[in-house]
Amino acid sequence: MAQPLARPMPAADRRPRVGILAVQGAVREHVEALRAVGADPVLVRLPADFADLDALILPGGESTAMRRMIDQYGLREPIRAMARAGAPMLGTCAGMILLADRLADGEDPVLQLLDVEVQRNAYGRQLDSFEADIDVPALGPEQLHGVFIRAPILSDVGPRAEVMARDQQGRPIAVRQGRVLATAFHPELTGDRRMHRLLLSLL
Repeated sequence: MAQPLARPMPAADRRPRVGILAVQGAVREHVEALRAVGADPVLVRLPADFADLDALILPGGESTAMRRMIDQYGLREPIRAMARAGAPMLGTCAGMILLADRLADGEDPVLQLLDVEVQRNAYGRQLDSFEADIDVPALGPEQLHGVFIRAPILSDVGPRAEVMARDQQGRPIAVRQGRVLATAFHPELTGDRRMHRLLLSLL
C-alpha cells in the first residue's frame, strides 16, 4: 500500500489544529470531542480556513447537501490537497460517503480518497436508526458504542483499504486507508473518544 507523503508534526508547544467541515451536518459534537482529546477545533467553510490545519474531520449530515456546498465554496481541491500532503482525516457517516471512490447508487463520487464503494441509507430511514456495540480491534479490546443514523455501509472494500470493524451481519462499517479513517456510525455522539484519539495519533 502506498504511504501518504510525510507531513511535519505540530510543534510541541501547540495543540493540534483539527478542521471540521462545517458547511452542513453534525459539527458541535466533534468540536466537543476534539477539545476533550486536547486538540483545537477549527470550523472550515472556505478555502482560507484550511491554513495551518493538521487534520480534518468530515462529519455526518446530508451528503447531497454537503456535496453541493463543497462545490459552491470551492472546497473539493483544498481537501484533496490536504490528503495528498498526508494530513489525517476522519469521515463519519455522510463523511464516509464523501470520501469514497465509488457510490453504489451510481452517483458521481466527491473526493475519491478511499478505495471503497458506499451504499447509502443501508439500514433504512431515520426511524430505523439504532445503537450497537462494535468490536474495533485497533482501538483495544473494549467495544466501541456506535450510533447509526440513516447509516451507510461499505458495499465493497478495495485492496488499498483495510476494514477496521464490521456489523453483526459481517458488513464493513469502518475502514482505514493510510491516514484516512471512515466510519458508518457517529463516534462523536458518545463519550468514547478513542476514534478521535486515533485520528490525532496519525499526526
